[in-house]
Amino acid sequence: MALPQSLRTSVTPQELELIASEKLVEILPLVSMEKTAFISGAYGPLRPPAKCRIPLWVAINLKCKKKCHIVPPDWLNVDFLQERLARETSQPEFSQLPFRFAEIAKVILDIAPDDVPSAEKVRSLLKDLREARQAKSREGLAKLDHSELSLPNLCSMEINEIRPFFVHAVGVFTQLSRAKEDKGVNEP
Repeated sequence: MALPQSLRTSVTPQELELIASEKLVEILPLVSMEKTAFISGAYGPLRPPAKCRIPLWVAINLKCKKKCHIVPPDWLNVDFLQERLARETSQPEFSQLPFRFAEIAKVILDIAPDDVPSAEKVRSLLKDLREARQAKSREGLAKLDHSELSLPNLCSMEINEIRPFFVHAVGVFTQLSRAKEDKGVNEP
């Protein structure tokens, strides 16, 4: 959901990708490496052909140097995404997805499409899923009621996209409610 620059007061998609890059992913190392310590923790040792869990940013770095293959998360496959898309288009509530699915999928598909089976089909399903969820978000925002709000299963990118509009809308609702209460108090 693209918003005009004046409403963009939240985190950029690139910043969300950076935050998501702290998530652990599984890799299949192609080189041996001793345990390495970072501020966020120690990872390794890497011993081919044993799989290892490391932060996504480390996996990206190793993949760019052709030192590993990234093992796609369980949810980054055609069957799972088709099932979620079917739920998304047939049920009124948002289907459950990993909180940072959009960012992680984008990074993996940009850096390691050769490691994702049917990468183009996965890309297409992610796009369809995102469009279905955006349509649901727009529909939900049209019915916005400031007295009660529940947004279960929204993901970080989706929350980030609607945050500026939502904050502004709730502010307007609050002003209208106060004006209504003040008018009711001042009447004899």
